[in-house]
Amino acid sequence: MHDQFDVSLEDADLLGEVELTTNLIIAASESEEHLSTEEIDEILGVVPHARRGS
Repeated sequence: MHDQFDVSLEDADLLGEVELTTNLIIAASESEEHLSTEEIDEILGVVPHARRGS
């Protein structure tokens, strides 16, 4: 008999977000100071956009 509640709950996007959050938590716990915005961006893989009209 098939159990309708026996399903895999895997979501690639969610797993990616969990990994990023975990990396951020680990970095924060290993740092003696607050992480800078630049450090957080680097951990999360954020690429800064070029500013227009400065």
